[in-house]
Amino acid sequence: RLTGQQQEINNLIQRKIAVDEENACLKNEFSNLNQKFKDKSQELKDTEECAEKKEEQNRLVIKNLEEENKGLNTCCADLLNDLEKLRKQETQWKTEKSGNDARIKNLETDLAEAREQMKELRSICSNLSTQVAVKQEELSQKDCNVIRAKKELQELQNLYRQNIEHAAQQAELIKQLQALNTD
Repeated sequence: RLTGQQQEINNLIQRKIAVDEENACLKNEFSNLNQKFKDKSQELKDTEECAEKKEEQNRLVIKNLEEENKGLNTCCADLLNDLEKLRKQETQWKTEKSGNDARIKNLETDLAEAREQMKELRSICSNLSTQVAVKQEELSQKDCNVIRAKKELQELQNLYRQNIEHAAQQAELIKQLQALNTD
């Protein structure tokens, strides 16, 4: 039971410490707010003084602006004259642009025709490539046939040479037999 009370006392002490800390924070915050209030009050006073000065300055500025406005009116008249000149220039440029647009349209038409021709040429090239591939295949086949024929010719030439040699040997044997026969 004592430990329970001791625990409760400890809890109360901790709560008191927390409350004291919170009070200290609140006092500090109040002090800060009070200082801010004083600062803002001084700032308001300064602002009011500044506003009076500004009002006086504004009167002077308005007077200067009115004088400046007269100058600007003169300038505005000059600018209107310039604007009129620019409008005339714009009309001229629009005419030139219209001619350029027509030229661009013609060039685009030419380009479209050229693309169409290129398409046709690509198609022709593709067909020719296919034909070349076929011819190359045929040529390759014929090369194989020629190689085979050369081999056969070589074999026939070898056989012919052997036959000639045999014939020569037979002729020699016949001579020898005839000679023996005569003897």
